Amino acid sequence: MFSAKVRGGLLPIAARIEGTVYYRRPNAVRLRGFTPFGGELFDLVQINDRYKLRLPQEGKVYVGHRSDMNELGKLARLSQLSVWAVGGLLGTHSIAKDERVQVVEERDRYRLDVYALATSATGPSRAPIRRLWFDRRLLVVHEEWLGTGGEVEATIQYDDFRPLDKVDPTSTQAMSEQDVRLLRPYKISLEDGRGQGTVQVTFHEIHHNLAIKIDDIGEIS
Repeated sequence: MFSAKVRGGLLPIAARIEGTVYYRRPNAVRLRGFTPFGGELFDLVQINDRYKLRLPQEGKVYVGHRSDMNELGKLARLSQLSVWAVGGLLGTHSIAKDERVQVVEERDRYRLDVYALATSATGPSRAPIRRLWFDRRLLVVHEEWLGTGGEVEATIQYDDFRPLDKVDPTSTQAMSEQDVRLLRPYKISLEDGRGQGTVQVTFHEIHHNLAIKIDDIGEIS
């Protein structure tokens, strides 16, 4: 469970959103956003490279590939930015097999540049799609998502790292003691690279290794 403060043009006015996020390894995420009064703003399911976005207040449902979401309006943009933000907590944005990385040391941090295959008039090439900054503990503290032209789509800052609560040691899904002590950011700040606003997410409860039903994640038909 989380709360998010949204400022700027992502919503008509400055707003506070309550939300829930479900994640099932390796590639299924469901993110739901609500008004402080319980009204549902959006319900976004992403599985692999497919998405299903339901906007109850507009009475619309969109289904397609994630790359198609850019032109679906402000709530769609807000939901996509929110997925990018919580991805730093969940670890959903792993490096794909066809992507390449380069590591550079910057002062007291390490920067990891991620490159994907791109096609241009001169033939196949590699274009940067993400940049991640790690501190000396190897925790991701800063991230940038890049557009097809190298422009910054979103800038994300990760703060307030805390260890996850321990799970029942008798559970068949219990993590090792080393994994239990992994730190996760409870505060995430995102700035839209298009200048449409900012999102600050604060997590109140994080539960891991719980059984997730099909209805919790949802389906994409």
